[in-house]
Amino acid sequence: MKKAFWIVILLILWEAGVRLTQVSPLILPSILDVCGALWRDLTEGLLLSQTLFSLALIASALLLSLILAILFVFLSSLHPAAQGLIDTLTALAHPLPGLALMPLIILWFGTGTGAVFVIIVHSALWPLVLNIGSGVRRIPQIYTEIAKTFSMSDTAIFFEIRLLYALPDLLSGTRIAWARGWRAFISAEMVFGAVGLYGGLGSYLLNRRTFMDTAGLFAGIVLIVAIGLFVENGLFRFLEKLTIEKWGIWE
Repeated sequence: MKKAFWIVILLILWEAGVRLTQVSPLILPSILDVCGALWRDLTEGLLLSQTLFSLALIASALLLSLILAILFVFLSSLHPAAQGLIDTLTALAHPLPGLALMPLIILWFGTGTGAVFVIIVHSALWPLVLNIGSGVRRIPQIYTEIAKTFSMSDTAIFFEIRLLYALPDLLSGTRIAWARGWRAFISAEMVFGAVGLYGGLGSYLLNRRTFMDTAGLFAGIVLIVAIGLFVENGLFRFLEKLTIEKWGIWE
């Protein structure tokens, strides 16, 4: 409710500023103009297709990143040498922006969907490795000792005990990975141009800027923010209630 209140206040200040200053719509359009552009582009179908393409691409990249992160953490739990290697890779790659790798990615993967996909995976993978690894290592030793008394294998202990214990960290890492991947996707597509058949939301923003459609540009920004709020406060909150709150594993 607090967020909704301040969003309303900001919208009121926006509209009041436009009406009082009589600023050019090319610089700052009114809320009605932005809503009109958003409705126009959604009903025409292209923006809806671009939005669905964006969500599908980032969802598939996040899923791959999550699988790779769990695999990396599992391997690091098997032997100190593997842990040292993965910790080193994480320390090197985590601070590195995906766009900084663009020259290499273009050289290796071209400028299409595959290149943008790689940038998203790079941006999302390392926060997942950090968070899941931290959660797995914090498990009380008594849990693993009890599991060993029941002759559980290292693989079973990891996936049935350690990973479950680290679920809050996994969800926290996924939140960060989503945010970083979402920003990386929009930024990459604004550099590469349209990918896929119609492109995504980054391509939409790029086209609106090219045609000096400021209302459409703001409409795209509003849609990106709305999707971000829905995922953060809707989807992830639902997953938390469905898992860690229901199972009573909040710390």
